Amino acid sequence: MKIIPAIDLMNGQVVRLYKGDPSQKTVYSDDPVEIARQWESAGADILHLVDLDATLGMGSNLDMIKKILDAVSISVEVAGGLRSRSLAMEMAKVSERIVLGTLAFKEKSLLKSLLSELGPEKIVISVDHKDGEIVIHGWQKGTGIQLISAMKEFLDMGFTEFLLTNVSRDGTLEGPDLEFLEQACLLPNANVIASGGISDVNDVKDVKQKNPFGVILGKAMYEDKVSIEEAKEFS
Repeated sequence: MKIIPAIDLMNGQVVRLYKGDPSQKTVYSDDPVEIARQWESAGADILHLVDLDATLGMGSNLDMIKKILDAVSISVEVAGGLRSRSLAMEMAKVSERIVLGTLAFKEKSLLKSLLSELGPEKIVISVDHKDGEIVIHGWQKGTGIQLISAMKEFLDMGFTEFLLTNVSRDGTLEGPDLEFLEQACLLPNANVIASGGISDVNDVKDVKQKNPFGVILGKAMYEDKVSIEEAKEFS
């Protein structure tokens, strides 16, 4: 299981939101590059960069993302606001993987085109949900689409990589959503990254038992409730 620290960017700062709400923001650092280097030194397998401004239609942290990519040598996946071919392709050139959410659900023909150009290992489908219902546009809009049926459709299209977040748990330190994680991990050929709710190393251990590809560490890591080194003991 890969240990994947998240670096959420807003106004060039490292932040965490509570349940994706931009009005409930905690700033953890004014130096994202230093944070990236710190997590790399601690043994992170992959960095998960999220441009929250782009996700919410409030701006862009593209320059900062490129600085981070230049500063580290481990794999980096980039998420947040990649809703056009040009932006998706630009990020795909400089990062290991790109994470597509809204585009994946709204632009199926473009998604298929990106799949044929980049291959399934390069694209992570972000299946963000509120207790089983897919949400898009920075978690602000419901779709009426159920998580597992959505994942099955993407698997049928040829995708294999998924980022699974129960928005109701994200940034809460209330523990991960193991029920939906288990359902997702049981789908054939699905490599699932678990995200949201991790509060301590015991949560990491519980997630590991569901056999995901990786786990995202966010607020718990920034608030010293779990370290990358501790998490890696169970990876």
